Amino acid sequence: MRFDEPSRRAVLAGTVTTLGAGGAYYLARPDTDESDGLSPQFHASEETSVLGVDLAGKPILGSSEAALDVYYWTDFQCPFCEQFERETLPELVRRHVASGRIRIIFVSLPYFGRDSMTAAAASKCVWGSLDDGDRSAYWDWHATVFDRQGEKNAGWAAADRLIEYTRSVSGVDADALAQCLDDRRPALETQVEADAETARGLGVSATPTFVVFDPDIERGGRLVGAQPLERFEEAIERVETA
Repeated sequence: MRFDEPSRRAVLAGTVTTLGAGGAYYLARPDTDESDGLSPQFHASEETSVLGVDLAGKPILGSSEAALDVYYWTDFQCPFCEQFERETLPELVRRHVASGRIRIIFVSLPYFGRDSMTAAAASKCVWGSLDDGDRSAYWDWHATVFDRQGEKNAGWAAADRLIEYTRSVSGVDADALAQCLDDRRPALETQVEADAETARGLGVSATPTFVVFDPDIERGGRLVGAQPLERFEEAIERVETA
């Protein structure tokens, strides 16, 4: 089914194929290291995607020329997101991002309260602080935060702790993160809230949620939860052959 321009968000919410559902937390309201052999490349974009997602300020993993977009709505406090990052994401990158088949767009969708919002704002600070020529340090920072994941809202994702973790990440300035949170936190939270509103318009109500989307033919499929690699490969093939 094609998505009509005037109502693409509403149409997607009701008609995109749900390709699988696993562990996920649903919204009630509208480690990698050198042994992994990963060298993920990130890029930035100021565009609004065909799906209607504003790409500005969002980490995009993979080639800008990739045929398919994989949108990934995530919360740093979400245990199923951590499971996906640990069990599936590295191999997904090796097999399908590195080849240029897909790119992954990371979108923060904080659900678990103030610390989730703090981590989302911090993520925007870190991403915005990195040079356009080399944003790979974001991968290390992102993985470090997930590696520190503890009990929800127990303080592990509070601003002071995030700044502390950042001091161990090469290429990311912890003092700059602290200054960014002091100076820009309200504006960044407004951006995160706008992203959450867009997500609701797309029918996204859980973390993690993924939409595999072909922007050329405007067709896609949705995955919900900490799915294994095989489900992503099935989703990619189904969208490619739609």
